[in-house]
Amino acid sequence: MSALDLLPWPNADRRKAKRDSDRRTQARDEGGWPTLSFFCELRGPELVRLFQDETLIPLLKKLGATVTIGLVDLSRERAQVARQLSAAGVPVAAWLLLPEESGYWFNAHNATDAWERYGDFIAWTRAHRLRWSRVGIDIEPNIDEVRMVRQRPLAVLRAIPRIFRCIRRNREMYQGLVARIHADGYPVDAYVFPFIHTEREAGTEVLQRITGMIDLHVDREIAMLYTSFVRPYGEGFLDFYARHFPAVAVGVTGGGVEEGLDPPPPLTWDEFTRDLRLTRRHTRDIHVFSLEGCVEQGYLERLVDFDWGVPTHAPPDALERAAALTRQMKFALRALDRPHVASLAATAAVVVPIGLLGLAVRMLRRGDDDGTPDPQQSS
Repeated sequence: MSALDLLPWPNADRRKAKRDSDRRTQARDEGGWPTLSFFCELRGPELVRLFQDETLIPLLKKLGATVTIGLVDLSRERAQVARQLSAAGVPVAAWLLLPEESGYWFNAHNATDAWERYGDFIAWTRAHRLRWSRVGIDIEPNIDEVRMVRQRPLAVLRAIPRIFRCIRRNREMYQGLVARIHADGYPVDAYVFPFIHTEREAGTEVLQRITGMIDLHVDREIAMLYTSFVRPYGEGFLDFYARHFPAVAVGVTGGGVEEGLDPPPPLTWDEFTRDLRLTRRHTRDIHVFSLEGCVEQGYLERLVDFDWGVPTHAPPDALERAAALTRQMKFALRALDRPHVASLAATAAVVVPIGLLGLAVRMLRRGDDDGTPDPQQSS
């Protein structure tokens, strides 16, 4: 006898509920049901309040979900929640973050800080006897630079001199950190912008030099494909890039660190489910940003009976826009990968027209001074 047989429902309703339950179980067994993970980036007190909701952990268990906790701090409250989840049988992943004054996210310009933070994380983990299923490195530009560019887009020009910078040593330091995390027994995830794939196809490292993003060898890459930031063409952007990564993060359903401007509205339920189904076409490993946003909007309950089998495709024009952007980006990256050639080309683009203009002026003046009589004077 199943638990459904004990429910005080009419026989027809009970049979329907059992059929739906069997269908979901079959979908999981046949690989139709993806594995879900939810990012959570709340401060300590807010995190504790979130998990005071007694319905939350049972919902996560019903979904078979992992919670990836952003280590905004290494506080007693955060350790308390991590232990609570582990004790309930919910897998917990550690999302490494830096203090904001060190850039918040990991990148080529704070490798030393990243090593120090990991040492603090290990000490905190052992002190509180925490268990982690995986450790994740969030690879993004410095948060202060992101805020500056969002407020004043032309501020991105300040990063142009980095084209000439060598980041090999920084990459080696991060790859060493990955090895250290492995030695401590944890698989390593990297949360990455999808454009890293375009740079690989272009065969350059320009994007990494300018933004500080690092192309690392890890156990799993999770592409951050947040369509809320690229409406109305986000679905094409997601569908185009998701095929190139083993795992994809969708969002944003709400929450997240303040980046300097009002964030776009969170995904509606229709947008969210569209993104889930589009992602499922390419991978079973789906991550959602964020848990707190899904709780606030009541999405977790609706995912329990969610039908993953509805065919979903991005519109052709949205896919073409993503493809065109990729082609343009490759061209730009390959041009900038030879910074001296690019500098000469830029200089030529300015100097040559000026030179031609100067030559034309001189020729006109020579025409005035070559002794040719002025018709008005001769008359």
